[in-house]
Amino acid sequence: MVNVFDVRADELIKNLSQELRKMSEIKPPEWSKFAKSGSSRKRPPENDDFWFVRAASILRQIYIMGRPIGTQRLRTKYGGKVKHGQRTNYFRKGSGSIIRKILQQLEKEGLIEKKEINGVKGRVLTPKGKSLIDKKAAEIFKNSKL
Repeated sequence: MVNVFDVRADELIKNLSQELRKMSEIKPPEWSKFAKSGSSRKRPPENDDFWFVRAASILRQIYIMGRPIGTQRLRTKYGGKVKHGQRTNYFRKGSGSIIRKILQQLEKEGLIEKKEINGVKGRVLTPKGKSLIDKKAAEIFKNSKL
């Protein structure tokens, strides 16, 4: 059985983002063209597919974590360093609004769901979401072996 760990992350995210683009519930809001992806960034993302790539990446992270994961942990994952030239660089979290909206859209599509396991609240993959990721990973693995 092929899973996320058997294929390259960039190929999986690219293929997943193309699949997410076809889904009706996942679409970037109007403000996403102008919003930075975190306070450590200087400009908004230049990639037109940013919303779908970030959604695919978040879906992959939820798969890899395997336990409930929330917005704050994902903000830390997608954060970066603020650079001030001569002054010391320091870490800033990523945009919570972008991550929150993507999680809500993935939840509406039925790929993730809210759960509480052992007192830890967050979102986990549904069987539909897990099968989508495994199917894409299997396609990539099969094509790379040919």
